[in-house]
Amino acid sequence: MKRILSLLLCILLLAGCTTDETPYVPTGDALSDEGPTTPTAGPTTDQPMSLAYYPDRSLDPYRCSDYTNRALFGLLYQSLFAVDRDYQPNPVLCDRYSVSRDMKTYTFYPAEATFSDGAKLTTADIAASLRHAVSSAYYGGRFGNVDTITATEEAVTVTLKTPYENFPVLLDVPIVKADQVGTDRPLGTGPYFYETVSQQLGLRRRSDWWCVAALPVNAQRISLVEAESPAQLRDAFEFQGLSLVCADPGSERYVDFHSDYELWDCENGIFLYLSCNADSYVLSQGDIREDLTYAIDRDAIVSAYYRGFAQSATLPASPAFPHYDDGLAQQITYDPQRLTDAVSAQYLETNTVILLVNNDDGQRLRAARAIAVSLESCGLSVTVEALATDDYLEALEEGSFDLHLGQTRLSANMDLSAFFSPDGALNSGGLTDSVTQALCNEALANSGNYYTLYQTILESGALIPIATRSYAIFTQRGAFTDLDPARDAIFYYDLGRSAAQALVEDQ
Repeated sequence: MKRILSLLLCILLLAGCTTDETPYVPTGDALSDEGPTTPTAGPTTDQPMSLAYYPDRSLDPYRCSDYTNRALFGLLYQSLFAVDRDYQPNPVLCDRYSVSRDMKTYTFYPAEATFSDGAKLTTADIAASLRHAVSSAYYGGRFGNVDTITATEEAVTVTLKTPYENFPVLLDVPIVKADQVGTDRPLGTGPYFYETVSQQLGLRRRSDWWCVAALPVNAQRISLVEAESPAQLRDAFEFQGLSLVCADPGSERYVDFHSDYELWDCENGIFLYLSCNADSYVLSQGDIREDLTYAIDRDAIVSAYYRGFAQSATLPASPAFPHYDDGLAQQITYDPQRLTDAVSAQYLETNTVILLVNNDDGQRLRAARAIAVSLESCGLSVTVEALATDDYLEALEEGSFDLHLGQTRLSANMDLSAFFSPDGALNSGGLTDSVTQALCNEALANSGNYYTLYQTILESGALIPIATRSYAIFTQRGAFTDLDPARDAIFYYDLGRSAAQALVEDQ
């Protein structure tokens, strides 16, 4: 979403709040029969443009987790599919694909693409990139159900352990040359490539780019400014004309901008939530867990601690996700009296609840304290246990808490298996639940089942959604006219085709 703001409005906004033979076509609306029109490429320009990067942080697209550096990757690399801000996958390096009737085998046929050195994209490049992504820290979590990745000269086939209706939504993974997988600055098929001039790193626009697309950036060369800190980047933007800065309003190191600018938000998939310990005496009484969700003032938390760059969520998904049911979500309203009545009915006023939070995340710690105040006003006695990362993780592992204020990055298909499967990475406090885990799998296989999954989670109260977060994108006024940030893709663009248009019968 673009937010074009004058200086006055910006100050008010930021200062006012502290992964068969019969063809199968997926059901639901994750894939649409209608796609955008074929884009046209804009002319390149000599207009000066500069972006930032941290030279002491990785530029390996599979290892890098820094959002400033990752902003560059959308100009350097392409993926089988690009995922737009509405969580719709659009084919890029995939010319066409097929899916077996049981939705466990996907076959992808590559586009006639070339790397920046002129080499043709091969299935070996795609397979090597995907295999590396499966084992990587940044992408690995979304690919827990991948079984095998194989390649022939014509196609790449991925087999899954469980059926997925919309596997392409997870395939916005950078594809690089097979012999450069795992290296810093591998070659990509995108419109720009790294170029060093007079020992200064920059990006150069390809004159031989293989495809036609309407890009939000058309500069012939982009200078790269070495970043040192958020404050230094803010100063480079305000006094040296840096074209764009990606900032995290939910970070302790966030700094306010004071000059004139255009402001955009970019969803990052980060999910803020409360989880309950199944062994907690207090939280196992009556309907306490279910009533807890009504005692959280989500809008106040978003405004006060994330400067508005988050969306309140009463369902465990991004509100932009196609299967986020607004009707179900609206059933959860801020009504702390429900918890007050439940605490009184169960005589729980003298019992203490431990709320665990990571002390190294200042914004989350402040949010935890605000939540504690709210719960205490409902009659509970709450102790905020703020621990440094190592001790915090140990307490999670041991279940030494009643409530836990957590944060994770959800995959684009909003898979919640990690919360409810026995070996799930987010299964703290004994959230293991075979019924809910089965509902997670059913939702992945058929999007029509998301409603039942979300309803079950709300009724159990084991997982209490709070918000999904966004980055703030500051740009010089007029520098970008068609910026349309999507998740993990500030410079998002597509090639004018939908996934449904690329879906073919098994061959």
